[in-house]
Amino acid sequence: MNTLSVDHRDPLFPRGPGLGLRALSLLIICGTLIFFDFRTPKLGPLRETLAWALTPFLWVASLPQHFGEAGDYLTSRDALAAENKLLRDRQFQLQAKLQKFEALETENHRISELLASAKNLNENVLITEIIAANQDPYRHQIILNKGARDRVYRGQALVDATGVMGQIIQVNPTTSVALLITDPDHGIPVEINRTGLQTIALGVGDGQSLKLPFLPGNADIQKGDLLVSSALGGRFPAGYAVAQVFDIKHNPGEHFAEALAYPTAKLNQGRQALLVWSEDHSNDTESMVSVPESAPARDNKASIAPPPAKVPAPAPAAPPRKP
Repeated sequence: MNTLSVDHRDPLFPRGPGLGLRALSLLIICGTLIFFDFRTPKLGPLRETLAWALTPFLWVASLPQHFGEAGDYLTSRDALAAENKLLRDRQFQLQAKLQKFEALETENHRISELLASAKNLNENVLITEIIAANQDPYRHQIILNKGARDRVYRGQALVDATGVMGQIIQVNPTTSVALLITDPDHGIPVEINRTGLQTIALGVGDGQSLKLPFLPGNADIQKGDLLVSSALGGRFPAGYAVAQVFDIKHNPGEHFAEALAYPTAKLNQGRQALLVWSEDHSNDTESMVSVPESAPARDNKASIAPPPAKVPAPAPAAPPRKP
């Protein structure tokens, strides 16, 4: 059997030039190419050709990066859509709160005006809130959140920061009803601030004006005159602004002239008003409503207790029937 000697066998891993020699050769070639490319433009076409030939390989090598960017774009788009929805909802909530804050700011401004006007008054006053209004167009009435427990009484004057609004006509334990000065059933004694002429101002019923129907034909009254409340009748404190004259009518053949005036109070604006205590309201015992004994007193004013109820006498017993 023929056998090969050990000296004639091919090695499993043939040995070639060393790695150092190969690296050195590559460095020399690269250096030469860089030198000639820098010094002469002859290698420009070759470089462009190689760049064009390697373009597909570069595009394939960049595919993973493009796929990653596409995934990031889809993820970012979903996140942005969710964030935009959240921001829109938040903006809607803030707009609603902003409207409430504007209403509160306006209300605080009106309350500040009421408090500023209350400091200039010598009478005792109490801030009340308007909680409802009569829907009947021919009845100008409002409901307040103060009642007998707050020592409100019938005939009490109701004013705001600009003038007289009306008076209390009904008192309940926790609420009260006020009749506005523009109601056709309301009348208030007034005085022309410029001349001191006193007369009666009646409500027209349109919610916007008052009339002075009993003026003498030669009365000294002009457009723009301010009407203030008069102490006649003891119902309204004197000196409160009521209305301002805007028209005067002299009907021929009649003894009296008529004037029309706009109320100075903001009857259809705001939700706060001032209840004014007059000095002699405590004498009007018939118009006050008593406070139940279980209700706590809010001030030192004494309440008027209702008269004790009379117990009816027992009826006489019927005579016995004869058998």
